[in-house]
Amino acid sequence: MVVGIVGLGLIGGSAAKAYKACGHTVYAYDINSSIVGFARLEGVADGELSEQNIARCDLLLLAATPKASAGYLKENAEHISPKSLVVDFCGTKSMICEVGFSLASQYGFTFVGGHPMAGLQYSGYKYSKPTLFNGASFIMVPPAHDDIALLARVKESLAPLGFKKHVVSTAAFHDYMISYTSQMCHVVSNAFIKSPAAKSHRGYSAGSFRDFTRVSRLNEDMWTELFIENKEHLLPELELLISSLGEYRDAIASGDADALRQLLRDGRIAKENAE
Repeated sequence: MVVGIVGLGLIGGSAAKAYKACGHTVYAYDINSSIVGFARLEGVADGELSEQNIARCDLLLLAATPKASAGYLKENAEHISPKSLVVDFCGTKSMICEVGFSLASQYGFTFVGGHPMAGLQYSGYKYSKPTLFNGASFIMVPPAHDDIALLARVKESLAPLGFKKHVVSTAAFHDYMISYTSQMCHVVSNAFIKSPAAKSHRGYSAGSFRDFTRVSRLNEDMWTELFIENKEHLLPELELLISSLGEYRDAIASGDADALRQLLRDGRIAKENAE
């Protein structure tokens, strides 16, 4: 299989390494051409993805930010073969799927939205690894949910990445859920670590602090774009959390043990129901 990968950061770099480890041909593109050069020296990329070879790709993965991925697709759609499967790995789906489905209809290739539910607190090619996606879930946003052959094609094409579960979704539901399961975690963690107490945590912190603050180490450029693009879903979740925290604050401030106990009990039960 010939695989083209746009964006050689943590996600794109890991995908490139996984496909190359399975013996596939990999062409890569990154706005920083030196990263592509390094990937070639490592033997991860066979060459730079270009207008001249993009039509050779059986699979084209868009692993840049939504805006960058959409821009690349608009600029290169006319060069993509009708036989190619194009899948994006962006963190939000509404905009990129709208662009992807439209261009696919116009130029004849197949586009499927996607989101690998895997990552690290670090970004960049140097942290990429071929096993990053092993056992992870992959969310698919196809143009039609009843196209069994297409879903099977996507699973087969992504098999070298090692996903354990494939979930079919709409772009809107994906963005709604991701606002809670991913974006809120990054917002809260990033805000929490700003306490002056964080500088003195060593010796006083354990697993809960480590786990809670892990994703505060984020790529601010990428997450700014994702948060603003998905503000329709993210803002209600933020407002709900702010309101809920106010209830805890008021109960503690007033010394209302019964109210606080009930809040804590409700949270425990909510966690049990979510498992």
